[in-house]
Amino acid sequence: MAERKQRVEMPRRDPEKRARDFEEVALGYNEEQARTEASRCLGCKNRPCVAGCPVGIDIPGFVAKTAAGDYSGAIQLIKQYNALPAICGRVCPQETQCEKVCVLGKKGSPVAIGALERFASDWEASHLPPPSMQEKPSPPGAQRVAVIGSGPASLTAAGELARMGYEVTVFESLHSPGGVLRYGIPSFRMPRDVLEREIDYVRSLGVEIKINVVVGKTLTLEDLFNEGYEAIFVGVGAGLPYFMDIPGENYSGVYSANEFLTRVNLMQAHLFPKYDTPVAVGERVLVIGGGNVTLDSARSALRLGAKTVTVVYRRSRREMPARAEEIENGEEEGIRFRFLAAPKQILADGQGRVNAMECWEMKLGEPDESGRRRPLPVKGREFILRADSVIVAIGAAPNPLLSRATPSLETEPDGRFRVDPETLQTSMPGVFAGGDIANEEGTVIAAMGDAKRAARAIDAYLKEKREKATATASHKEERN
Repeated sequence: MAERKQRVEMPRRDPEKRARDFEEVALGYNEEQARTEASRCLGCKNRPCVAGCPVGIDIPGFVAKTAAGDYSGAIQLIKQYNALPAICGRVCPQETQCEKVCVLGKKGSPVAIGALERFASDWEASHLPPPSMQEKPSPPGAQRVAVIGSGPASLTAAGELARMGYEVTVFESLHSPGGVLRYGIPSFRMPRDVLEREIDYVRSLGVEIKINVVVGKTLTLEDLFNEGYEAIFVGVGAGLPYFMDIPGENYSGVYSANEFLTRVNLMQAHLFPKYDTPVAVGERVLVIGGGNVTLDSARSALRLGAKTVTVVYRRSRREMPARAEEIENGEEEGIRFRFLAAPKQILADGQGRVNAMECWEMKLGEPDESGRRRPLPVKGREFILRADSVIVAIGAAPNPLLSRATPSLETEPDGRFRVDPETLQTSMPGVFAGGDIANEEGTVIAAMGDAKRAARAIDAYLKEKREKATATASHKEERN
């Protein structure tokens, strides 16, 4: 099958200019570009793209509406399945999900589904009035559900449950909602006005968001049940960074990616001195890892003034888990890559400040449990990389705060909550969990898919609970 027209690539800002500010890199489609790209869709009867979407969006439906110029209809259709389309259109890895199974991708380029989803949401923001907030979001006597955290899983669960008629309250530990969408993803990928717009939409469904509440400290899960919440969804993510356990990790100038990105994204370090929260990266920055967080850290360091930023990854480029788009963006902006290299120790000057990192040269052996070839050190091939700061971006585990405060919650060896694979209910009745706190996939859209499944399970759980309560009350009346 010959390729059906040429894919319309989304325009991006000039690399030299964007590498020095935190404005959004991708510019999005205009109406003509969106219609042209949408017209490439074959409208397949078996709809493989829908099966490839963790939240089950009617992709052929909204794409067809876009091709016809019915942009209002397109966004309305999307929002039947996804409350956060502007976010997903920007950070969802469509290339490994819906676009991966697009029929056009077999012998050419798949339809740019993510770019079209982004277009529809951005068109809505610029052409339609914002949704009004509901003063009385739920009917009298509605059952109450608490949602812990305010990242993508929590916002999705809250929106789904509110639509089902439940009274939903979100509890966020930080001073602003958004979770990893706010503190983990830089504004050049996730503009803050876009994030605020999506959060306001969830609020418009009737969801109440309470900030500065640390569940596990300020409140416990038992407290929430005692306050009248009949079910709880936990979507607090994985915020405990992994380190490499090598000499020198405690030197000044070594950051976890979690700390570094939080200081930049949430505490506005990039706006110093307007905000009194600077981050000193120096001229030479090394970033350890190969995922999207690695690229976010590297590209942020460049924007903070570093002259050279080098990503150090123990495998080859082919094995990097980061999105190809983000690697390409980084390369265009001047990020360097040192593949087949792994840290051996971090070195410092006489004041305990980082000045270099010793690395092993690596080679790839047989595949490991991840399916990728295992990196192995090459004896006698160590080398030195000069550095003023080192950012460790090799993953994160769940923060144990909530599990330690709740002994009845069973956890996996890595600290994630043990959940039923179908319902996502934890070992504690009435408590459900999704996203990074319950699985290892680690993407925004996977967390949202978890949340939709959990919301359906919570709905079933509460309906059964109400039916049992009604039956018990009826039985008592009959006895009296």
